[in-house]
Amino acid sequence: MSTDPAKRIYDIQQFGEFGGVNPSITDSSTYTFLEGETMEETFLGHMEGCFLYSRHWNPSNKYLADALAAMEKTESAWITSSGMAAITCSLLQVCNSGDHIITSVTTYGGTYAFLKNWLPKYNIEVSFVDITNLEQVKAAIRPNTKVIYTETVTNPLLQVSDIPELAKIAHENGAKLMVDNTFTPMIFSPAELGADFVVYSMTKFINGKNDCVAGAICGSNEFIAKLSNVNDGTAMLLGPVLDPLRSSSILKNLHTLHLRMKQHSSNALFVAKKLEEMGLAVKYPGLESHPQNQLHTQLMNKQFGYGGMLAIDFGTEKNANQIMFKMQEAGVGYLAVSLGYFRTLFSCSGHSTSSEIPVEVQKEMGLSDGLVRFSVGLDNDINETFEKIKTCL
Repeated sequence: MSTDPAKRIYDIQQFGEFGGVNPSITDSSTYTFLEGETMEETFLGHMEGCFLYSRHWNPSNKYLADALAAMEKTESAWITSSGMAAITCSLLQVCNSGDHIITSVTTYGGTYAFLKNWLPKYNIEVSFVDITNLEQVKAAIRPNTKVIYTETVTNPLLQVSDIPELAKIAHENGAKLMVDNTFTPMIFSPAELGADFVVYSMTKFINGKNDCVAGAICGSNEFIAKLSNVNDGTAMLLGPVLDPLRSSSILKNLHTLHLRMKQHSSNALFVAKKLEEMGLAVKYPGLESHPQNQLHTQLMNKQFGYGGMLAIDFGTEKNANQIMFKMQEAGVGYLAVSLGYFRTLFSCSGHSTSSEIPVEVQKEMGLSDGLVRFSVGLDNDINETFEKIKTCL
């Protein structure tokens, strides 16, 4: 199999029912059988290629899942209706009451809230650590640790996780490594670096249009089979199924992901360098000043760059809000949450996408009150965009 995640997607041949170059959209919730015995075997998960009910599998979701598994170089994948569904279903599948999770304290606010506020209700303990401090990760290990969970590049501080070393720590202690690769599809291939499961919010870069919410779980055949088991599979029983029309549109967008990631990365690197030259406090893994720049360079698929995400510390929320207002007025982009859009998006993380994290924890982890996270867009003339940014500072 190719070492290029983009080529692996293009190597798959998926045709429509009548020979269409796009796979057919199967707009059905349920499927017919010629024999009752075949239905029973399908219900039990023993019939490859047969479909029973769309909450379990449908052809459109299977097309997208196969393409994502190829991209990630995993045996299989599962499609969900949101990134949070991918994260929660995966963790709940692996962990039972009495188990323990180690996670990066720097993580998406919704993920933090699930780990901190929701899981303890079911007696699942969570330890929050600085994921870049491997000694801290090792010290947090317990006999009942089942998962080390991290983001490849953390949200919003853009720390880089040492996936091979984290995988080694997890596996030496009988645990699994689960990685959210939402910020860096194609740039990193976590499964090839040692991760057991890879999750995505496809809402972001993978779809790239901000017109839908979707998620994905990539892993082994065994794990995906467990997720979809009719008796105890979390993805089956909790029911976060994605509509086939959306699966079809995301699959089309997936085929331009390699082009988009290169442009996002190129633009972000240009802006980050220019802002750093101006003396601003910029966080971007492609800058030599970034503490994990060398690690990122060592682990990345280099043709796709350092990603489209950067962060700038403007000191105070008031200052950040004034600058973001000016940037929206100047046409730099939109004051909005989310990321991976073709237009630049920016928001004050501590008061938006990380607001679920208590203020005292934000301070401990180094999240400034005025930190603005940028998702740099696909601008054709990024120098012109930068000139607009300069007028707002």
